[in-house]
Amino acid sequence: GDSVITVQLTEEDKVEDDVVFYLVFTGSTVQHCTSTRKINPGSLETISPGHDCCETVKVALCASREGHPVLVVAEDSFQFVQDEAYDAAQFLATCAGNQQALNFTRFLDRSRPPAADVDFLDEKVALAFRHLKLPAEWNVLGADQSLTENVPRETLMHFAVRLGLLRLTWFLLQQPGGRGALSIHNNEGATPVSLALERGYQKLHQLLTEEEAREPDSWSTLSHTVHSGDYSVKHHRGLDVYMLTAEA
Repeated sequence: GDSVITVQLTEEDKVEDDVVFYLVFTGSTVQHCTSTRKINPGSLETISPGHDCCETVKVALCASREGHPVLVVAEDSFQFVQDEAYDAAQFLATCAGNQQALNFTRFLDRSRPPAADVDFLDEKVALAFRHLKLPAEWNVLGADQSLTENVPRETLMHFAVRLGLLRLTWFLLQQPGGRGALSIHNNEGATPVSLALERGYQKLHQLLTEEEAREPDSWSTLSHTVHSGDYSVKHHRGLDVYMLTAEA
């Protein structure tokens, strides 16, 4: 998701300015409808939706004009593929509470990638996490909720903070167990909050300690999402396009 899609119109489809084009993506369980913006009379631009699984979906280009029925201008297929970010998000989601796996991820800290790569990793993995279909009982601390906060252990929050992943940390904070993870010490006695302070991640520390901490600017300037039941509406500020996603 969140890649730019360009649509080339044929000569017969280049019509008056009062025609509005949009794309409808129909998957097995989720449907997305995106508005478009006109670059020129023959080209449209929009943003690809983040999908809940890797599959080939139907995509329809529709045209709407006041007082006229909606027309399907063209249809094709669109493939959501599994990439490294999707693999990483799935791996981390299944590792919540798995001490062996979480300790294994610490090798990333010793081979710290450059700041630009960390930012890219943060953006892509957090985006993939947002679109994973997590089980209803999923928890940042894992399935075994019998463990008390006094038991030292690694958590997904430690992982995200250790690498300075601001967007992923924000996502985890919104999930069940996210806030509870902030007070858990690992085997070295560090909490996610103390790790952020120790490493000089000021924005991250602020995010973890402020009661009314807002969504990181790096996300909120790009897009804003409103959820309501089985529906969500996302506004991409860069292209000024909207996306409606609904459970099919």
